[in-house]
Amino acid sequence: MSSKPWMVDDELWARIEPLLPAWPERSPGPRPVDDRLWLQGILFVPYTGITWQQLPLELGFGSGQTRRRRLGRWQKAGAFEALHRILLAELNAAGPIDWTRACVDASHVRAKKGARQPGPRRSTAARPAANTT
Repeated sequence: MSSKPWMVDDELWARIEPLLPAWPERSPGPRPVDDRLWLQGILFVPYTGITWQQLPLELGFGSGQTRRRRLGRWQKAGAFEALHRILLAELNAAGPIDWTRACVDASHVRAKKGARQPGPRRSTAARPAANTT
C-alpha cells in the first residue's frame, strides 16, 4: 500500500478510467487537469479532512470551479454509480457479503420528496382578538 492512500495505482485506474466521460474536444479555456490527478484530489479531501476550498493549488488537483464542474460531469455520466455497482459485484463474487452490518443513510437512499402537508389551520378571522388594554 502506498504511503499516500489517496494515490490511484495503475490497477485501480485501469478499472475507473473506462467509466469516465470523454472530455469534449472543443472545450474553452486551458487544458483540463488530468482525470487521474483530479480523482486523487477527490480522495485527498476526505482523507485529510480539509474542505474543497482548502485544497492547495500547489498539489495540482485543479481549482475549486474546475473540481465542481468535473464532479458534476462525472456524476451526470453515472461514473460513480457504475463504479459502485462494479465493486459491489466483485465483492459479492469473492464471497458472501455480511449485509447485517451494512449502514444505510440519506447519502445512499433517496429521501422522499416534499414536506409533510400540515393539517387544517384554525382561523381567527371569525372572532376578533380580545382587547388587552
